[in-house]
Amino acid sequence: EKIKWLLPVYTYIPLIALVCVNVVTYYGSRLITSGMAHHDFSVFLDEYIPFVPAFIIIYALSYLQWVVGYVLIARDSRALCYRIFMGEIIGKLICMLLFILIPTTMQRAQITGTDFCSNLTKLIYLSDRPDNLFPSIHCLESWICFRASCQMEKTGKAYRNFSFIFALLVFASTVFVKQHVVLDIPAGILAAELGLWISKK
Repeated sequence: EKIKWLLPVYTYIPLIALVCVNVVTYYGSRLITSGMAHHDFSVFLDEYIPFVPAFIIIYALSYLQWVVGYVLIARDSRALCYRIFMGEIIGKLICMLLFILIPTTMQRAQITGTDFCSNLTKLIYLSDRPDNLFPSIHCLESWICFRASCQMEKTGKAYRNFSFIFALLVFASTVFVKQHVVLDIPAGILAAELGLWISKK
């Protein structure tokens, strides 16, 4: 009963489908591209962006933003739940296609610090290989949370504003902790928007 209160029954299949597509997109594509040449999409702007370990906090907190966002989307209405989650699934499939067609990589920062943020960044580097970068799934997820907040009926303007500001911070975090390059950000937004547009149609 507590689960039903938090997540209505109609959300179960969309959420399970979303998780499955996420796993296949991120890890399944690696099985195909492991022996392929990977490309570095760094541009001149990336050379001027410093490594700022403190942004790893935003990068890590984005996972919490997505969980909260998914729950709020699911609880808002059946129609919004289906439309947004289908849009995200389509966006993830677009990402998977690009991960396979254009495998990417990048040069990560050399971490010399021993503070908490530096150590957390090292841990994330160890658990996440520098590939599957274009488009940025981090940016896609946070942007979809914001776009959904603009259509929700059960949340107010404060949550919408927070979602927008936090999405911008997540975009910044991806390049400041050297998990992505600049071009990965607009690519993630475009994949999200295309997925949402197809879902709406």
